[in-house]
Amino acid sequence: MRRPALHWQILIAIGLAFVAGSLVKSASQAGAAAAVLGVSWLSIFDYIGTLFLNALKMIIVPMIASSIVVGVAGIGAGGNLGKLGLRTLFFYALTSLAAILLGLVVINLVDPGHSGGQPVREPLALEDTGASIAARVGSKGAGDVAEVFLRMVPPNIVQAAAEGQMLGLIFFAILFGFFMTQIDPRLGEPLLRFADGVFQVMMRMTEWIMKFAPIGVFGLVAAVIAKAGFAAARPLLLFAGCVTFALFVHTFVTLSILVRTVGGVSPRKMIAAMAPALLTAFSTASSSATLPVTMECVEKRAGVSNRISSFVLPLGATVNMNGTALYECAAALFLAQAYGLELSLGVQFTIVVIALLTSIGVAGVPSASLVAIAVILGAIGLPVEAIGVLMVFDRLLDMLRTATNIYGDACAAVIVAKLDGETLHVAAEPQST
Repeated sequence: MRRPALHWQILIAIGLAFVAGSLVKSASQAGAAAAVLGVSWLSIFDYIGTLFLNALKMIIVPMIASSIVVGVAGIGAGGNLGKLGLRTLFFYALTSLAAILLGLVVINLVDPGHSGGQPVREPLALEDTGASIAARVGSKGAGDVAEVFLRMVPPNIVQAAAEGQMLGLIFFAILFGFFMTQIDPRLGEPLLRFADGVFQVMMRMTEWIMKFAPIGVFGLVAAVIAKAGFAAARPLLLFAGCVTFALFVHTFVTLSILVRTVGGVSPRKMIAAMAPALLTAFSTASSSATLPVTMECVEKRAGVSNRISSFVLPLGATVNMNGTALYECAAALFLAQAYGLELSLGVQFTIVVIALLTSIGVAGVPSASLVAIAVILGAIGLPVEAIGVLMVFDRLLDMLRTATNIYGDACAAVIVAKLDGETLHVAAEPQST
């Protein structure tokens, strides 16, 4: 019998987690012993979820460092940082920043982390106290925005990585990747091959860990339901609605305006042309798996030359994660609200910067953005274990944000091609060559 696809396994696991968690909750309320062999079911759920989260945290440092080094080195090598490269990078940075700020505004306005004026920490069964979290966040330099840039240059990069100060590691990786291309190729190429080898290994490890995602998701979600019951559903549903709304606005307003005004292409035609790639992205939740379909749609349906698409799209699959960056920022703010924190301008600026930088290093596989969210939470002082409450709707949001990522890459290819003087003929059907 054929094994169901990963997304179906995760959805089934979430459904089973709701059933198991509610049974344990009902048994506890009735005074019955919700345990097996003297070990409570809640402890079992927590153990499974913690093991999965530890596996994700284990790959953070090598994944982020190697992916950024390889990505930056690839941009800086071979003369790619010419006019074509600069235009592409500027578009990617602009749209990613716009997505992050949109997510920040929507979450701040809707405030899904509060219900009836009170933080939803207890309904979500977030165990750490708001006072201890506030002390940690406050000690993270929430006052001065300048403190953010100071933390970007740590005196000891190894210590910074060990302590979870990922902003410094990201900055170091960017510099290392760039200057790797500035030395003698006989010395730089082995370093690049080594970094690329590490990145490929980390990709395989991520894919392997994600095979256990259904089990990990079951433990995480079941623990939340067993502790809080279905009281957790409302704030999580509101958060999911906020993210979905922000993704739609970014896709159909921000990117569409850029395609129309700069690319000179009808957004309706653009979406129709990219339909196969968008559907593939939505169903697989993987930018990497969708890349061949994206390239075919951009070249055959949008009329972009292979010279442009072969540079812009593979680069975009690595560094241009509009939807992912938006989600990272929204998730961190939502969890901060749930803990009852009033985030200062400095902390919110930190979230924006780290979301922008970590979106570069997110693997193009399902739910890999959880790694980046863990980085942000650790950087601002929130418990990484809080990620567990996000798993209820993560799969659906992952599918939506991956489609946004792919559409952003396609828009970049069309706009860069237009600025490069190419004549585009966007069509819903493949064009004859």
